[in-house]
Amino acid sequence: MKLRLFLIGLVLMAGYSCKTEPTSSLNDYQGEENYSVIISETKVGYMKVNTVGDTIQIDYDYKNNGRGPTMKETIVLNAEGYPKSWKVTGNTTFGNAVDEQFTQSEGEASWTDATGSGSASLDAPQLYVNQFGSPYSVVLSARRLMDAPNNTLPVLPAGNLTLTKMEDLKVPHTSGEGELALTTYALSGAEMNPTYFIMDDSDRFFAFISPRYIVIRDGYEPEEKELRQLAENYSAERYEKLQKEYAHNYDKKVRITNVKVFDPKSLSLTEPVSVVVEGEKISAIEAADATGDNEVVIQGNGGTLVPGLYEMHAHTGDNGALLNVLAGVTSFRDMGNNTEVLSNLIEKINSGVLAGPRVTRLGFIEGKSPYSSNNGILVETQEEALAAVDTYDSLGFYGIKLYNSMNGDWAPAIVKKAHDQGLFVTGHVPAFSNANAMLRAGYDEMTHINQTMLGWVLEPEEDTRTLLRLTAMKRFPELDLNSDKVQETMDLFVANETAMDPTLAIHERLMLSRNGEVTPGALDYVDHMPPNEQRSLKVALAQIADAEEDKAYREAYDKIVETLRMMKDKGILIVAGTDLGGAFNLHRELELYTEQLGYTPAEVLKLASYDMAQYLGHENLGSIEPGKWADFFLVPGNPVDNIKAIKTISLVSRGGTFYYPSEVYPAFGITPFTDKPEVIE
Repeated sequence: MKLRLFLIGLVLMAGYSCKTEPTSSLNDYQGEENYSVIISETKVGYMKVNTVGDTIQIDYDYKNNGRGPTMKETIVLNAEGYPKSWKVTGNTTFGNAVDEQFTQSEGEASWTDATGSGSASLDAPQLYVNQFGSPYSVVLSARRLMDAPNNTLPVLPAGNLTLTKMEDLKVPHTSGEGELALTTYALSGAEMNPTYFIMDDSDRFFAFISPRYIVIRDGYEPEEKELRQLAENYSAERYEKLQKEYAHNYDKKVRITNVKVFDPKSLSLTEPVSVVVEGEKISAIEAADATGDNEVVIQGNGGTLVPGLYEMHAHTGDNGALLNVLAGVTSFRDMGNNTEVLSNLIEKINSGVLAGPRVTRLGFIEGKSPYSSNNGILVETQEEALAAVDTYDSLGFYGIKLYNSMNGDWAPAIVKKAHDQGLFVTGHVPAFSNANAMLRAGYDEMTHINQTMLGWVLEPEEDTRTLLRLTAMKRFPELDLNSDKVQETMDLFVANETAMDPTLAIHERLMLSRNGEVTPGALDYVDHMPPNEQRSLKVALAQIADAEEDKAYREAYDKIVETLRMMKDKGILIVAGTDLGGAFNLHRELELYTEQLGYTPAEVLKLASYDMAQYLGHENLGSIEPGKWADFFLVPGNPVDNIKAIKTISLVSRGGTFYYPSEVYPAFGITPFTDKPEVIE
């Protein structure tokens, strides 16, 4: 009898245990997982994952170009696979400290990240989109989204996530026997563009993929290039679809009526006119109320037509190409890229398959070192660097760009060879050298104002291949710009007629952004962006440890502005580029020139259109005249009075293909800035 009661008790206890301790959602994913981080075919870091019970520990670290994130995550999931707690610590690419935390239980969720703290009351658990951390989170979201209605769920802090299956594929097992079945997915809603990743047939994380960057399971590195190409293909397919849907190629003349045209030669607006486009070119400028037969008529409503802008410090990708066109940026100077990927992208842009600016290419030459930027051609000797010049020349590149790990002693020979072959030369100041040496070597242009100014504050042995090239800017406030060393550099710029590509907006972002505050350059557009994009615009890039460091960075930025004003006053050509992807950031670059460098709005418009066309030898661009390519944009306001008017664009023509931003922006989760003009077909 006692034995029988004991057995019954065990059964009851077992039943009670089953009810109070549900099966873990991670039962099938226990143990260690190891991954390689690869950029442009070079391993640069790792992601290590260890799952024990309901807890996932992640160690994520990579370094490229002397910088990169270091993150540790601890994630605890509930029985349904939703996060109960999530902690991320470490630092971002530029050194900003990370201490992000999330918890949810009993209908309440709270989180703290670099933008501040938030909370929400919930009817049911929700997924969380972390601000920082590793790519591993995509698989945790995907497992929940697979069974969700329309594969979509609300997420915290805001918005929705949607999972889309892309395709099934197989790769050879590392053992050499048989194949591993995989599925690629797109995760959209968190950012303006989807992210792409791969899971195996057990729903384990296999890879996170982009055209240049991949996190892939250890042992499968030989597959990385082919898998990165999948991401390139998926992105291209998305943008090809957008091009088909939103690019307007009219089969007859197009007349934009009642507009004033910005004339860069007179720095003024014309009287109201109508501009006629036929094919890819401007065919006529006529009276404001002129009419013609068999035309598409676009009502300009007294707005301003502005020549297409140049982004002079771009790194072209299909993700940003369309957004730049919508922002009136119709020409790029690409400052370094994967040659094969860029060539394919340019071919698609030029054929009309994809939207994008016209691209002028510079060939990227970098020295091999532990701090290399894995881009372009990496060289170990002067002979290899000279051969790289030949390679880019044979491919029809406009010029070359030298980078940080290059041996500065090679610069004179490289520049001479490039110039002998008719190539333009620009670049960073190589480590352990200075701007004066590069100016004497014959650089046609210097990139990034900090690269020049660092030569005034660094000791010869200090290494700019690291984050020092950013953090050492805190020394700028002590500079005397009238000192002999500064004026020697200024005199070399003037004597050699060397231009400056300052990328002022990225310096503002780096030095004036603070956690929890909208970065100054985004104030005019942040409210139009999707929720998580807004979140990213409220984060510092650099680590600002205390009030003293805050003061140092702010005063350093002021010294940069003072330096650029001095350069402008000495007649040194300032070239407008961002290294931030252009689009809205190029608008900010130009705005800074008017607010801080002493340019008038008209001078800035001329600089970013006509002057850059002349600088690059583009005789058919830069102004709105009959016979020139139809690259221009329409704004309701008057940008000659206020440069901010270029931020409100209703129409863009890129070679006679018309885009209306208000039609396209919702596809990126962006709220339009103005209405589409009336179009009569």
